[in-house]
Amino acid sequence: MSPEEFGLRAAHALEEKILEVGADNIAAFIGEPIQGAGGVIDPPPNYWPEIQKICRKHDILLVSDEVICGFGRLGEWFGCQHYGVQPDIMPMAKGMSSGYLPISAVAFSDEIFETINEGGPISHGYTYSGHPVACAVAHANINIIEREGLVDRVKNDLGPYLHARLQQLFNEHAIIGEVRGAGLIAGLQLIKSREAREHFTAEDNAANICRDICLDKGLIMRAVGQAMVICPPLTITHAEIDELIDIASAGLSETAARLGVA
Repeated sequence: MSPEEFGLRAAHALEEKILEVGADNIAAFIGEPIQGAGGVIDPPPNYWPEIQKICRKHDILLVSDEVICGFGRLGEWFGCQHYGVQPDIMPMAKGMSSGYLPISAVAFSDEIFETINEGGPISHGYTYSGHPVACAVAHANINIIEREGLVDRVKNDLGPYLHARLQQLFNEHAIIGEVRGAGLIAGLQLIKSREAREHFTAEDNAANICRDICLDKGLIMRAVGQAMVICPPLTITHAEIDELIDIASAGLSETAARLGVA
């Protein structure tokens, strides 16, 4: 299937489920713009617009989980903007403070806010809500992202450069079956045979082997299933990307040799 065909098929699976259980029994559809912890699974460009269309058609709220993709990771302030959709609700966290202090928030559309607000504040509270230090750090962090133009830099410079270098890895290493992601998040699917589409099994332990080899060489890559994923800081430089690629290349070569991938 082409990416466009697959995007429509995946989106229409949602509509099939809606029709099966009934739209009145569904409050919202929740998803990450790019699935992060699942191995950096990026959808075809037409997937999210079709999901939005289906949700609007059946009057189902659309929730975009921006914990990973928010605050510049994909080259837009929020990941939903990368795919051209406007969600009703957006939970967010890490990117608000770049992880320096824990903080999270939820954004609502005006329509939802006016419905649940009913003329007064939204009353909810936790022991650690509104922590002034965490809020100050998040405020300063967002100011730095804006002042240094990091979002535009990810979109127009760093993201394209990283993925061009990753494509070079794909061309040079038969153990890579697919390069995924956008902006400064990426996944490399490890595979036994690209031509035969033969995947590694959990028993092969390919990703963990590659992770440990790369770690010994000074590069932290996360193993998810049989994929290697990276999520470098928005301030990474071309030179640091080159270093990342060089170490990853050496790690992939050693992994392939150990697992007998030609």
